[in-house]
Amino acid sequence: MKRRLALYESVKVPLPRTRRRVVSRDTSEKRFPGKPKRSPGRTRPKPEPNVVIAPEWESCEKCGALLPPPEVVDHHIVEEISNPSPGEVIDYLELGGKCTACGTYNVAVHPDCPPVGRFGKNVYVQTTLHKFEERLPLARIGSVFERSGLKISAPTELELLWRMSNWLRPKYEEILSSVRSSRVVYTDQTGIKVDGTDFWIWDFVTELETLFVIRKRKSQKVLEEILGKDWDGTLVGDGLRSHHSYARKSGAKIQRCWAHLLREAKELGEKYEEARALSEGLHRIFDRLKKALEDDPPPEERAKLARTAMRAMRRLINKRYKSSRVRKFVEKMRRGYPFWFTFVTVPGVEPTNNRAERALRELVVQRKIIGTLRNEKGMQIYETLPTLLATWKQQGLSLQEELSNALTEAWQNMREKREKPRGVA
Repeated sequence: MKRRLALYESVKVPLPRTRRRVVSRDTSEKRFPGKPKRSPGRTRPKPEPNVVIAPEWESCEKCGALLPPPEVVDHHIVEEISNPSPGEVIDYLELGGKCTACGTYNVAVHPDCPPVGRFGKNVYVQTTLHKFEERLPLARIGSVFERSGLKISAPTELELLWRMSNWLRPKYEEILSSVRSSRVVYTDQTGIKVDGTDFWIWDFVTELETLFVIRKRKSQKVLEEILGKDWDGTLVGDGLRSHHSYARKSGAKIQRCWAHLLREAKELGEKYEEARALSEGLHRIFDRLKKALEDDPPPEERAKLARTAMRAMRRLINKRYKSSRVRKFVEKMRRGYPFWFTFVTVPGVEPTNNRAERALRELVVQRKIIGTLRNEKGMQIYETLPTLLATWKQQGLSLQEELSNALTEAWQNMREKREKPRGVA
């Protein structure tokens, strides 16, 4: 009665209390967080010291007499980092003069001397690493440099990144050429705003390279630009129409991503009874193929496996389904029907597009940090530098060392291309 009256009067009625569900737990043994008992522990390895520091040992603390050599020497090895020190200001001398024998004018410049600007190589390298490895905003990069004694503004840091992308663009072009010559390429896309307009970040991943491009289109023209109109390798993707259009024209093979297919089938199987058998059938087909390919069978056996799996999928596709969502999913299977089993007949092709998706995550995080790009300058920065860093990391190289060597090479090439040495009329 009170609850009914509460609809018409301001009467506060307490809600009925619900009994808490008591979960029975075995309390016979007390559980501690961390690894299980008797699991092997790990200890930080002791490094070899490169600096030895000894305390003062001269006079007795009590009487002041001179002490003999110490009787006991204990070692306490400690790993330490250097305190931030004021930045160095270097005067690079550029020498020039004529040869007395042949009259040629010679110019000598130190390889670490930048061709423009007043910042050294390490500033360029650390700015790039702070931005794309530590994912720091430009203002935070300035704070890091200021603790080291170097004051630098956010616009200046952006200019340094722009110069880096220009100097290292030839390295980017080398990676592009390597991707074009690869027989298997994994690709994925995600959106980004450029001055308020929708653009797309594409990535192209091979065994040893990762290439990022930012384009306004999501069509086959991007594939033709990056891979070439006559590329006939295997393209692994999530099944865009542009992939199929490109394959028809170029003669490339397509491998549709099984991870997307199985994930969507599992979600439908949890919601619709008729999709449960469909999901179980697809998982069964994939598991059998994966197990059969572990021994790397010969081409004849691979072709037989593909035919058997295609017949099994065809039976699932030809069944009648009542739900519109399930029918839509089956239609997706039908459209990609010839392209689900390329990994069976072509050795070295993975059945999923996880490679490209993992590579794209780094720029997705950068997108969340920056929000948007402003112009083509930003597009080139976010194409070039992430491509180089991702590729070098994929190849197991030192990013700092590779950036430093690439800058030295780029600056040397710029000096060699000078038409006239400085100071000569």
